[in-house]
Amino acid sequence: MIVRTWHGCVPRRHEAGFAAHLEQTGVQHSRSIAGNLGAFVRQEAQGEWAHFFLATYWGDLEAVKAFAGDNYHVAVTYPDDEQFELLSDPYVFQHEVSEISPL
Repeated sequence: MIVRTWHGCVPRRHEAGFAAHLEQTGVQHSRSIAGNLGAFVRQEAQGEWAHFFLATYWGDLEAVKAFAGDNYHVAVTYPDDEQFELLSDPYVFQHEVSEISPL
């Protein structure tokens, strides 16, 4: 299984709006792709910024590429992201894992 992780942040005034937007874009989009095994978001506030961490789980690299394209190390972003003043990490990380265990 592959875990793909992304991080981005928005000014706190956009926190609620971006949370809903991320659910409608990154989460729903990834879950619609064959081979997706789940998508989870964690939010953390730090000063004036709201940080979002998206982890998506995939059966194999071909499923990741179906979501992100051949340049799958680059973050998938959406046209409406700009309205939330999103600062997106440009790259994502993929990790091959054998299981997921909650801490």
